[in-house]
Amino acid sequence: MPKYSAERKEAILRKVLPPLSRSVREVALEQDIHYQTIYAWMKEVREKGFTVPDKPTPPAQWSDAEKFSVVVETASFSEAELSQYCREKGLYVEQVHTWKAECMQGFKNSKTQQQEARKQAQADKKAIKQLKRELRQKEKALAETAALLVLPKKAQCALGRRRGALTPLSERKKLVGFIDEAYQQGARREMACLEVGISLRTYRRWTPAGRLQEDKRPTAIRPAPPNKLTEQEREQIIEVCNSPKYASLPPSQIVPALLDEGRYIASVSTYYRVLKQANQLHHRGRSRAPGKVNKPTTYTAENPNEVWSWDITYCASTVRGQYFYLYMIVDIYSRKIVGYEVHEQECGQKAAELLQRTCWREHTVKSLLVLHSDNGAPMKSVTMKAKMEELGVTPSYNRPRVSNDNPFSESTFRTLKYRPDWPSHGFKNLDEARSWVQTFVGWYNEEHKHSRIKFVTPSQRHQGLDGTILADRRKVLEAARTKRPQRWSGEIQNLDQVGAVTLNPEREVKEAA
Repeated sequence: MPKYSAERKEAILRKVLPPLSRSVREVALEQDIHYQTIYAWMKEVREKGFTVPDKPTPPAQWSDAEKFSVVVETASFSEAELSQYCREKGLYVEQVHTWKAECMQGFKNSKTQQQEARKQAQADKKAIKQLKRELRQKEKALAETAALLVLPKKAQCALGRRRGALTPLSERKKLVGFIDEAYQQGARREMACLEVGISLRTYRRWTPAGRLQEDKRPTAIRPAPPNKLTEQEREQIIEVCNSPKYASLPPSQIVPALLDEGRYIASVSTYYRVLKQANQLHHRGRSRAPGKVNKPTTYTAENPNEVWSWDITYCASTVRGQYFYLYMIVDIYSRKIVGYEVHEQECGQKAAELLQRTCWREHTVKSLLVLHSDNGAPMKSVTMKAKMEELGVTPSYNRPRVSNDNPFSESTFRTLKYRPDWPSHGFKNLDEARSWVQTFVGWYNEEHKHSRIKFVTPSQRHQGLDGTILADRRKVLEAARTKRPQRWSGEIQNLDQVGAVTLNPEREVKEAA
């Protein structure tokens, strides 16, 4: 009987074992060995505890003993060794982990399994209870939404009611009926009141003790205020104002004149009120009557290159009466100077050329950009308007005779002219002016930490780096406060990122309580 070396045995077994898993008869014919000899070798290997499947079957179909053998064999392997072993055996690391978990589960006694089952049942019961609670809440919210959707259509007469306006009894009855109907359908009474345009407090005032009552203000008996003018005093005021001596004077001059004579009837505002009630308060003279001032158009920039502001300022020269003109475009979101030029005259053509170059450089052509300016001749020139229309830029202008509608450009010019190196005696020539402005723009955009954007540079905010910079500053302050907490009486400095910037924001009107 021939003898085979251990190296040859190992080489032949590698061919019939995973991952190659070749047929035993095929390998026997190839190596000129009887197939029974190879089966005997495989039996010896199996008896030593190594995983040797009887036939080339996939790992998912291995027996429990073979899987357990793999778990035991790989118990002490590191991650790298386990990965190598799995590749050699045609396995996945996840399969070995799964088999190991199954083995550990089998080691647990019945008491442990019962405890885990009890815990799982409690967790399932708690989850079911939470799901039922959420389902009830969603059903209530759905019923409320369905009830509120029809309220605005039913109560159109109440929408847009003025605060404190008298409400007829018929309208009150209709609104209260709508609210009660929505409440019965599942809506909260407070939300139903908001939909019809009243507050919950108003609803309760209309229905004290559950009964609807009418508005008692028209029939209320109010005592006369102690400072009310008598009819004689009213007639005296009108008589004084219509006297030849004071017929051409306004009340603001009549009252001081009477005081000089030692007489006092009423205040200036009372004179105006009495004259208005008597239909004697109208505009007189050649001056234009005061009219209502229109609100400026409001634009909000939430990102760079959405709203720009531009203007032209004088730069004095050393020659009296001669000026150089600085054209400057500022992004109101980042405060960055995105375009500038210095010329010897104001001209719409030069402004249009500057705008075109700036739009090309910032890639804002046809991007719904808004450009705000005052009402100067270059700003409203035909050339400038045509160029803005060509570039897809929306124009925005100051209100007539209002000088504070363009604050971003004005504040930038103030920073420019209050620099320590600003030549107070003027520039010698155009080249010197351009060189100085170029230096200023580089300092302003790259070095100047702007107070209105949390002291980051305009370029940093324009590039979107301000959030990261402010977060790093917050970490430094928090570390310093942790190290020396006694030096902080409250919170650290507010380092939240500045949000959207609004041009000419609307003023908030405080409502009466």
